[in-house]
Amino acid sequence: QFKGEIKVEGADLVINGKKIRFYQERDPANIPWAETGAYYIVESTGVFTTTEKASAHLKGGAKKVVISAPSADAPMFVMGVNNETYKSDINVLSNASCTTNCLAPLAKVIHDKYTIIEGLMTTVHSYTATQKTVDGPSAKDWRGGRTAAANIIPSSTGAAKAVGKVIPDLNGKLTGMAFRVPTA
Repeated sequence: QFKGEIKVEGADLVINGKKIRFYQERDPANIPWAETGAYYIVESTGVFTTTEKASAHLKGGAKKVVISAPSADAPMFVMGVNNETYKSDINVLSNASCTTNCLAPLAKVIHDKYTIIEGLMTTVHSYTATQKTVDGPSAKDWRGGRTAAANIIPSSTGAAKAVGKVIPDLNGKLTGMAFRVPTA
């Protein structure tokens, strides 16, 4: 249990006397990052995952944006895999996904030592807020309509494809599946 003091003062969260500005803003361009001195922004909403959309943070005064999800067009980097190819003139980049950050370093080590011809990965992931809390129809597929808290639900994952983006030699050689599971 945290023993310090936490309070709210206006638009600031104050933890042990240190003020942290927070915002509730749908449009990242309206967040005045320059006022706070924020240089690096971690875009983790899952909404602004393209270079164009994530660049809205730059309009508010941020200098660099790291997207915490795979991106269709932003350069993607995983530490220990391809981070040495990063160039300082890149202002918006993707750090891939949590699954890609787990899989890519292992795939790199195995591929560098033994050469991966093809591979299958499986991830077991806690269910997320986008899943159903009770059984009902799903626009995507019938499995997506099952209640998340009481079922293991097979799902897709883009992690294997993302590994191919950070390790080009493995592009198209990996495939993957995911299971969304109940957690307490």
